[in-house]
Amino acid sequence: MAITTDFLVIGSGVAGLTFALEAAEHGEVIIVTKRARDESNTKYAQGGIAAVFAPDDSPEAHIADTLEAGAGLCHEVVVEICAREGPERVRELIARGAQFDHENGQVRLGREGGHSARRIVHAADATGLEIERALLEQARQNPNIRFAEHHTAIDLIPLSRFGGPDICAGAYVLDETDAALNGPRQRDSERPAPRHRPASKPHVVETYLARATVLATGGAGKVYLYTTNPDVATGDGVAMAYRAGAEIANMEFYQFHPTCLFHPEAKSFLVSEALRGEGAILRLPDGKAFMASHDPRKDLAPRDIVARAIDFEMKRTGSDYVLLDITHRPASFVREHFPTIHAQCLRYGIDITAQPIPVVPAAHYMCGGITTDLYGRTTIPGLWAIGECTCTGLHGANRLASNSLLEGLVFGQRAAARLGTQIAELRQSPFPDVPEWQVGNAVASDEEVVVAHNWDELRRTMWNYVGIVRSDARLRRAARRISLLQEEIREYYWKHLVTRDLLELRNIATVAELIVGCASARHESRGLHTTIDYPETSDRLGTDTVVKRGVLPYLRGR
Repeated sequence: MAITTDFLVIGSGVAGLTFALEAAEHGEVIIVTKRARDESNTKYAQGGIAAVFAPDDSPEAHIADTLEAGAGLCHEVVVEICAREGPERVRELIARGAQFDHENGQVRLGREGGHSARRIVHAADATGLEIERALLEQARQNPNIRFAEHHTAIDLIPLSRFGGPDICAGAYVLDETDAALNGPRQRDSERPAPRHRPASKPHVVETYLARATVLATGGAGKVYLYTTNPDVATGDGVAMAYRAGAEIANMEFYQFHPTCLFHPEAKSFLVSEALRGEGAILRLPDGKAFMASHDPRKDLAPRDIVARAIDFEMKRTGSDYVLLDITHRPASFVREHFPTIHAQCLRYGIDITAQPIPVVPAAHYMCGGITTDLYGRTTIPGLWAIGECTCTGLHGANRLASNSLLEGLVFGQRAAARLGTQIAELRQSPFPDVPEWQVGNAVASDEEVVVAHNWDELRRTMWNYVGIVRSDARLRRAARRISLLQEEIREYYWKHLVTRDLLELRNIATVAELIVGCASARHESRGLHTTIDYPETSDRLGTDTVVKRGVLPYLRGR
């Protein structure tokens, strides 16, 4: 028996929750999330939301900064929409209970790299956590919103697969709840690596049908060996949309955050760009500041420039890290403004008020994704996408700091508002009759170590050959290895019952293939895509890289 709803939302970060709260005014919403409802990239966002509130700032300045950071690939209409609608979306967040830092009765504004003014609305250095808390509290109180926690989307349901029209009708979803698995649940932090459930557990796949299916699955940082992202960031939305035939764009532009904590016991801990906004200085291990030799904006240059500079200096000096130094600011100021970073670093024996922080770049944000229109519609009718899994045109070839939460807020609201005007018409058609999930001859696996080995090899391949600086030779090597891994994964997938680990491996392999394909098609260096074979930026290549299933990546309009 299929589970039906008006709006099926896959993902519970800022974009998905914003959409759900708006859409719940028009119909029933089910939010599918593969772990606990609060586990998303949003939860770990430190810096804040870029929005114009200062009297000496303007939307025009925010637009100009975004366009400059985007290196010629931003869609100006989208940039203008986000810059002008952003402040109202932040006010709505505050009305929903989000508590941001204030000073003298006004929202306190920070500054980050690439911004010409202070316009970062934040809650100390845990802004995402506060946004997630406020939105979830509102969602819990809404009778039109239901959560399906510990549910992993497997694939979308395009009716064309069954001889019908090219419309997305919902998704097949793996249910990993206690009731389905008939056993006690371990928290992910308690599960041994590789994280696999015993093969004896029941296998439950449910069919979800919806008037509109909304992908809000976030990013794909786990495609790289080192990332600031949590474990849920496996590119599920992009991979599912690609398999269903949706258009994908600009996957070569993966942003590496310049400053991730370097420590043998630390995992994926981001050191916010806001430190540099408050005067922190990047130094070599010998104490020498180096950003002045790479960009006149020094430590406040956009992320792509800073990440490349750090990568260059690490390779030049042979060092495993560089230092981020804020010790010249008063200790009380550092503790007050960066309590999360201060406490986390203390866990590893680093007092940031007295010692510089060892940092390295790490995969952080996916600037490409599923192409959408100005309201989140994809190229497949019935399928919508919002947030980091999309390519709206806001970020271009490089995302400006703190424009990510902004995009999730703006497009979450716009998609819900547009669907709200259509829901009465959509309800006139009955839910389609689609086959249940077919297990076929698949059996439980007794060799899941294969999944762990492929997972590790894929991520190392991407880190070594498709990282901050690329070459044609590295990309060809990566493509060959990923192709072989894809064959192994497909064979394993069809032989065995699906698990979350297998589904995530399948998805990051697809994302890896798309990143390599798009990077190979762009014969220039622009924004986050730097290749030693084409070091210059070409005016004639200032357009999006587009790919669909069965079509090789190409630059649109060439």
